[in-house]
Amino acid sequence: MSRRTGSADLPLHGGRVPAWLGRRMTRLGAVLCEAIVLEYGRAELLRRLAHPFWFQAFGAVMGMDWHSSGITTSVVGALKRGLAPLSGELGIHVCGGRGRHSRATPDELLAVAARTGLDGAALARTSRLVAKVDSAAVQDGFDLYLHGFIVADDGQWVVIQQGMHGGRGQARRYHWLSDGLESFVDAPHAAIDGPAQGRIVNLADRRAAASRASQVALLQEMAPARLVREFGQLERAAGTLPARAACAAPPSMAPGTTGDLFAPTGDAGTPLQPHLSLPDHHDVRSGDVVLRRLHGALAAAAERGPRDFTELLQVPGVGARTVRALALVAEVVHGTPCRFSDPARFSLAHGGKDRHPYPVPTQVLDRTIDVMRTAVTRARLGNDDRLAAIRRLDAQSRALEATAGGPSLAAFLAQERAASHAYGGRSVFGWEPPADDAGASRAG
Repeated sequence: MSRRTGSADLPLHGGRVPAWLGRRMTRLGAVLCEAIVLEYGRAELLRRLAHPFWFQAFGAVMGMDWHSSGITTSVVGALKRGLAPLSGELGIHVCGGRGRHSRATPDELLAVAARTGLDGAALARTSRLVAKVDSAAVQDGFDLYLHGFIVADDGQWVVIQQGMHGGRGQARRYHWLSDGLESFVDAPHAAIDGPAQGRIVNLADRRAAASRASQVALLQEMAPARLVREFGQLERAAGTLPARAACAAPPSMAPGTTGDLFAPTGDAGTPLQPHLSLPDHHDVRSGDVVLRRLHGALAAAAERGPRDFTELLQVPGVGARTVRALALVAEVVHGTPCRFSDPARFSLAHGGKDRHPYPVPTQVLDRTIDVMRTAVTRARLGNDDRLAAIRRLDAQSRALEATAGGPSLAAFLAQERAASHAYGGRSVFGWEPPADDAGASRAG
C-alpha cells in the first residue's frame, strides 16, 4: 500500500520569481538536498519531497511566498537547476516542470535512463499514467499545469503535480511516491494538496474499484451507439451521476488528521492524510506559527551560536542573525514530519519576496548558503564537524522549546523589518530603504 501524506489549500498566485531570488533558491535548495542525502540517504530525500507539509516548509525557508501555489513551481524549478550538475554524484535526477517542460518529461526520462541504465520506457509510461490519473481519474475541477518527476539511480521516484482552478483562485498539489506503490488506480497518491471541493469524482479511490470494473465491462459489452444514447440520457437527468460512480469526499479531507507522515489508519485501514489549510492572507499572523517552536529556535541560536558557529564554523560574517536562520534550516534537514504543521514559521528564516513576513535579507541568505555549502563540502571530504554542529542546533531547538520564552510574533517581525535595510533586505518591490530608526542592528 502506498503512503498518503496529506492535503492542503493553496491560494493561486501569478507572477515570476525574480532572478536574484531564483539564483539563491537554486543554490540553497541544492545544498539542502545534498545535506539530507549525506545524512539520511536518497530514499529519505524522496520521502520528504512526497510530504506536503515538509515541501511547503522547504519552499518557505528559501524566501518564496510561504502560503502560495508558486512554491511548487519555484521549488521544482530550483531543484531541476541546482541538482543537474550534481546528478552524477547524488544519483538524483529532476525532470519536467511547468507547461512545455511538463510535456518534455518522458523524453527527459529516456535521457536519464540512457545515462543510468534504468528502464526509460517504463519511466516514461509511468509519467504519462500518473498525469492521466490526476487529470482524468480524479475529477476535482483542477486542470494540471505542472508535472515534476524526480527519479533516483535505483529507480525510486517521486512525482509532484499541480492543478489550478481559475474560478476559485485556488491550486491543488498532488504527491506520488513509488515506495510501496502497488497500483496506479487504487489509492496511489502519497498526498493531495488542495481545497476541499465537497463531493468529487475520484476513480483512483479504493472505494471506486467496482465503478472501474463496471466501466471496463460497459466498454466491452455495449455498442458505441448505445453508449452515446445512454450518455445523452444521463446529461438530461438533472445533473445526476451514474449509479456506480465513486462520488465521495476524497480521503485527503478526512477529519482529525495530523502533520505526521505516519498518521494512524482510518476505518478502512488506509492511512489518514493530514490537511494543510493555507489562508489567503499574505501576512504571517500569530495563528500561522507555533510560537514555542520559534522560541526554541531562537534560544538554541543564542546558546549554541557562540560555541558552534563563532569558534567552530569560523565563516566570515556569520553572526546572531544568520545563526537564527540556520536554526530553521537545520530543522528542514533534520526535523521529523510532525514539526512541519506550521510552514509559515520557516518563512521567518529568510523572509519572502513579496515583503511577507518581511523582505528577504539577502546578506543573511547568502551567509546561510555559504555555511551549508562549506559544511557539505567538508563532509564529503570526511570531516562532518560542521554538519554535526547544524545537527546539534536542531536538537537543541527541540530540547529548549518546552521552556524557552521569547518575543511575540509581532515584536519579532517589527525587529526584522526595522533591521531589513542593514541585512540587505530586498523584495519584488526593490531594495528596502533605511528604517527611520537609525539604531537598526548591523547585518550578520
